[in-house]
Amino acid sequence: DGMNVLFIVVDDLRPILGCYGDKLVKSPNIDQLASQSMVFSNAYAQQAVCAPSRVSFLTGRRPDTTRLYDFYSYWRVHAGNYSTMPQYFKENGYVTLSVGKVFHPGVSSNYSDDYPYSWSIPPFHPSAEKYENDKTCRGKDGKLYANLVCPVNVTEMPGGTLPDIQSTEEAIRLLNIMKTNRQKFFLAVGYHKPHIPLRYPQEFLKLYPLENITLAPDPWVPKKLPSVAYNPWTDIRQRDDVEALNVSFPYGPLPDDFQRQIRQSYYAAVSYLDVQVGLLLNALDNVGLSNNTIVVFTADHGWSLGEHGEWAKYSNFDVATRVPLMFYVPGMTTSPVSQGARVFPYLDPFSHIGGSAPQGQSKEVVELVSVFPTLAELAGLEVPPACPATSFGVVLCTEGRSIVHYFNVSEEKVEEGKGGSDDTGRCFTEEPAAFSQYPRPADTPQWNSDKPKLKDIRIMGYSMRTIDCRFTVWVQFDPNNFSADFRNVHAGELYMMETDPNQDYNIYNSTSHGWLL
Repeated sequence: DGMNVLFIVVDDLRPILGCYGDKLVKSPNIDQLASQSMVFSNAYAQQAVCAPSRVSFLTGRRPDTTRLYDFYSYWRVHAGNYSTMPQYFKENGYVTLSVGKVFHPGVSSNYSDDYPYSWSIPPFHPSAEKYENDKTCRGKDGKLYANLVCPVNVTEMPGGTLPDIQSTEEAIRLLNIMKTNRQKFFLAVGYHKPHIPLRYPQEFLKLYPLENITLAPDPWVPKKLPSVAYNPWTDIRQRDDVEALNVSFPYGPLPDDFQRQIRQSYYAAVSYLDVQVGLLLNALDNVGLSNNTIVVFTADHGWSLGEHGEWAKYSNFDVATRVPLMFYVPGMTTSPVSQGARVFPYLDPFSHIGGSAPQGQSKEVVELVSVFPTLAELAGLEVPPACPATSFGVVLCTEGRSIVHYFNVSEEKVEEGKGGSDDTGRCFTEEPAAFSQYPRPADTPQWNSDKPKLKDIRIMGYSMRTIDCRFTVWVQFDPNNFSADFRNVHAGELYMMETDPNQDYNIYNSTSHGWLL
């Protein structure tokens, strides 16, 4: 009979959630999901930008295999005819449904969100999505702007709504249809916030008085950060409110008070998202499907909030690559759930007090590319085979691996930093590791450093994260034959997590590990 799947993917959400230990955020509904889930506290995306990350985890292949590092190619044409996770479920008898931003829209998903390969019916996009970047933010002068920081009165918005509200309503409508039809389903729901612009219902600001908002712990550009590693956050500079600040390119810091406003609005957008997730999960209860539906909650990548003097994604730091990842599996992460039981009562972030600890938590380092085989195993499907070294001609395989064996770990086996802070050798021998990468057009920050087009990529930053360190090398890259030359290293980074958890002190040049690759 098999379980249904509800796959929730959020745009640009770093793990600032109560269940990940954040003390300021109000995220009671996601925390409640975590309290019934297996939560991975060390999960990483394969590239910190929307389209490449989504194509990677939806196909279970790394960016070097999808050959998508930008937004401008469709993997089935450009790399190989790879099956996707929803396609695999569809081929195994599931009705597969897409709501909101699941695939990145546009050419990278063939202008169709990969329909009909991946989905049983054409994907739903909220009609309010087209106003996302319009001038809908009221300035102090009463005029409308296209701002980064954009709390709004929803009743004044076009159609009186916002995209994520519409996506929640559509997902709930589909759950009701699935219940009536008794069809096994894979429902993917992609939420837009907290992606920029930070446009959300203004009442959520009340949760975060500005005096409670701090700056990032390390709001400066680290002295030993190679210039190639820095992302100049071009996209936020183009918003009206940031443009008006006239900040120098590429390193000029934003004024402290505006940094606090961005951070405040990011938190507010997360609480607005939490409400949508709460309504969706409550609907799963209402249709009586919480006892036989697996729920996955994750994001495509993180987002810098001023750390290292950076904003947005586009880097290899943890703040850009680390994501929330949790799996609710009734009867496995919880005791068996009786039909019709309330697992997810809606919690109001304005009145709910008190947190809830995750049901199970793993500190093992895992990757989003492993979600496909993991979900296949949890649903009782055959796990796609591991890809051979070169897999362009292989339709179904995965470069990740199922992480189900981490689910029923007795207490944590991972001991952090047992080699002492100077033992850099452990970085290169320990298992497991997460791999991320980011392309650059040049050694110094320029206007297209955040999002270089394929033809302009000259350097690829390959990054490896283990429990003890993050190690990155920026190497020569040829976009014509997709080849990286590891003999030509432009720069390197090495951060030891035990002594430098925020990745501010690059010791690459002061260790003997430059030769390891």
